[in-house]
Amino acid sequence: MKWRRIIAIVQKDLIEVRENKSIWAPMIIVPAIFILGFPLAFLLGPPRVDGMLSSMNSSTSGLNLFIEHMPVSMSNMLVGLTPFQSLITLILGFIFAPMFLIFPLLFSTIIASESFAGEYERKTVEALLYTPATDQELFMGKVATALIPSLSISWLSFLAYTLVLDIAGYPIFGRIWFPFPSWYALIFWITPALAVLGISTTVLISARTRTFMGTYQASASLVVLVLGLVVGQISGVLYLDVPSGLLVGLVAWIAAGVVTFIAVKSFNRARLLTGLKL
Repeated sequence: MKWRRIIAIVQKDLIEVRENKSIWAPMIIVPAIFILGFPLAFLLGPPRVDGMLSSMNSSTSGLNLFIEHMPVSMSNMLVGLTPFQSLITLILGFIFAPMFLIFPLLFSTIIASESFAGEYERKTVEALLYTPATDQELFMGKVATALIPSLSISWLSFLAYTLVLDIAGYPIFGRIWFPFPSWYALIFWITPALAVLGISTTVLISARTRTFMGTYQASASLVVLVLGLVVGQISGVLYLDVPSGLLVGLVAWIAAGVVTFIAVKSFNRARLLTGLKL
């Protein structure tokens, strides 16, 4: 493979992505809700939420059950905290964590869906397929185009979330309290693996689908992977502490490697050209 050709494909596609407002809208709105909406609702409304906590503790055993089964490394972080501080830590620090895995899948599938399906809609795919780039270079260029912005925005979202929790939460905790060690495995180990898995799958789908929406809807089922982690965390079946995060990330990387290998081997521009003329 010649990296110069891959870089040229990436540069071309990133310009097109930047100019497509329909791609950027959900990539701005969704993080804004998760980073600003939910956290500030808890952190800036202590009296109301604190009252809710008292009612939950007196009538519901689910929260206590969640705490009882937590790994020691996580439960130790609740020692010495007030009831409201414990609620903030549990919801925004632990339970909310898997929701951030939606970002790389959402961002990468949106951009990757635009990769070939968007080329079909703009009537530019035939010219792209006649470039001197090999099939593997073309495929890897599309993967890199989605990977770079999706990871960048995911990591910037994590940075913004950290700032919001520490700044808005400082009057409550009296200190910088976030992030926890488990988040580093989540953001810097699991997130890239899910992004690569989602991109490779979506690019392969988009090479066989003629519309952006058709490709995006087909690849949206990948979010089920994240929802499983969310349900597991909330139900107490799976706690994403550091060891669990490293294990989940390893499984995701293996799956991503297998899918990427199959996708690269099966990608064929001749089939694309034949399909284009049908």
